[in-house]
Amino acid sequence: MSSAAPSPSIGVFDSGLGGLTVLRELRRQLPEVPLLYVADTAHAPYGQRSPEFIQARSLALAEHLRASGAELIVVACNTATAHAIQTLRQHWPALPFVGTEPGIKPAVAASKSGRIGVLATPATIASARYQDLLARHAGNAQVISQACPGLVDLIETGDLGSAELQLLITELCAPMREAQVDTVLMGCTHYPLVQTQLQAALGPQVQLLNIETAVAQQAERLWTHGAPGASMRLQTTGDAASLQRFVQQVLGWGDLAVEAVAV
Repeated sequence: MSSAAPSPSIGVFDSGLGGLTVLRELRRQLPEVPLLYVADTAHAPYGQRSPEFIQARSLALAEHLRASGAELIVVACNTATAHAIQTLRQHWPALPFVGTEPGIKPAVAASKSGRIGVLATPATIASARYQDLLARHAGNAQVISQACPGLVDLIETGDLGSAELQLLITELCAPMREAQVDTVLMGCTHYPLVQTQLQAALGPQVQLLNIETAVAQQAERLWTHGAPGASMRLQTTGDAASLQRFVQQVLGWGDLAVEAVAV
C-alpha cells in the first residue's frame, strides 16, 4: 500500500443525502477539484437530534475528511451548520469551513411584499444561530418559520413521487399560502430534491430560493490548492447499496461507486 499523502480535496458532509445538492453545485463550480462526500446515513436525520449529538458527529466526520486529504470542508447540512460549525472552527482554526444556513438576507431582499417563509428542520428552527440570523437580517419582514418534521425521512427513501410525501408537502406549505408569502427559502439541503413538488404546493406566484450556489461560490473563493485533478468519491456510514440506488435514480450518477465507511 502506498504511503503517499492523499491529494488535497474538498470534503463535504451531511447527515444523509441532502448535501448531494451542494455536491452537485460544487462539481459545476469547481469541475477540476477532487471532491469527497460522506453521508452520515447511519445517524440520519439530524433534525430531531440534540445539539451535543450533532456536534459530536460533525467532529468525527470532519476528522475523517481531514485524514482523507480534505483541505477545505463544506458542512452541507443546515442543521449541522446551526449547531456545530462554531465548534468545528474552534477545533481546527486553520482549516477553512463553509457552512450552509438559511439565507434570510437574500430572501428579504428578493421579497416584494415583505412576507417570506422558511422551510427547515425542527433543529434548525430551534437553533440560536437561526434566531440570530432572523434578528440580524429579517428587519421589518414578516417571516413564517415552518419546521418540517418527517420531510427529510421521506426524501431519504428515494420515493419522491409517493402520496405520503406529497401529502406532507401540502400540509407544510399550507401556512405559507395562508400568510400569502411571496418568497420561500428552502432551509435544508434535502429540499431542492423535491423543489418541483414544493413549488406546486406553494403556487406559481411564490419565489422558491435555495442556497447551494452561494455555498459553492464561497468554497471556490476559499480554495487555494489549484486543481489536482477531477474526481468525486461518495462514502456513507450506512448502507452503500441504498445510496448507490439514490444517486443513480435521483441524480443520474450511474458511474460512481459508493463506499461504506465506519466513522
